[in-house]
Amino acid sequence: MKTKIIAIIPARGGSKGIPRKNVRLIAGKPLIAYSIEAALNSKYIEKAVVSTEDGEIAKISKKYGAEVIERPMELATDTAPTEPVLEHVVKWLQEQEGYKPDIVVLLQPTSPFRTSEHIDEALDIFLNDDCDSLLSVCPSSAFVWKMGAAGAYPINYDFKNRPRRQDKEHEYQENGAIYITTYNSLMENHNRLGGKIGLYIMPEVYSVEIDTEFDFYLCEQIINSRGEKRWDTISKRN
Repeated sequence: MKTKIIAIIPARGGSKGIPRKNVRLIAGKPLIAYSIEAALNSKYIEKAVVSTEDGEIAKISKKYGAEVIERPMELATDTAPTEPVLEHVVKWLQEQEGYKPDIVVLLQPTSPFRTSEHIDEALDIFLNDDCDSLLSVCPSSAFVWKMGAAGAYPINYDFKNRPRRQDKEHEYQENGAIYITTYNSLMENHNRLGGKIGLYIMPEVYSVEIDTEFDFYLCEQIINSRGEKRWDTISKRN
């Protein structure tokens, strides 16, 4: 029996950090369109669903080929977590369409450089390693500090024996681009992550998340300078 894999793209209309972020044009295309196209071009994903309470986001999402499920207003607040949104979508699909996915791929619309190839590579790892969940990460060589009551202190290295960055133990940071979970893990743990967790390592250059105006500017400059061949050009450097 074919494994049913869907992508869920949560997109609120009330973003305060960058107003109307999800429909704002980046290199001539609405930000959310990049995630929809990446999902629909995946060889594994059979349905791309946008969860939103916003009419304009819904209209644009349908234009680019996504199915839209109306998000309840209580799940569209600034403080609403993502997991209840995922659960609402899968429950709605079961109740309204008789469709129960085996695997849910969460694609946050703030990652325009995440491609269908990245999604497929992440799903290859997820399926081959028999994971319950997976997240995308990028390598990090940062020296991280925290501030405590007695002053600042490092949490991932010894400053008295400072290593070279290239000699530091491999560490990874979430890049927010891809999360994958089985239906069972999502509904049992009420979390995008649980059980056996896998990692999909993406190059840092693909891992830009749009959270600020500078992020928008940076992404647009990269897209405009690389054109349609931007991914091939960048990937040769990694």
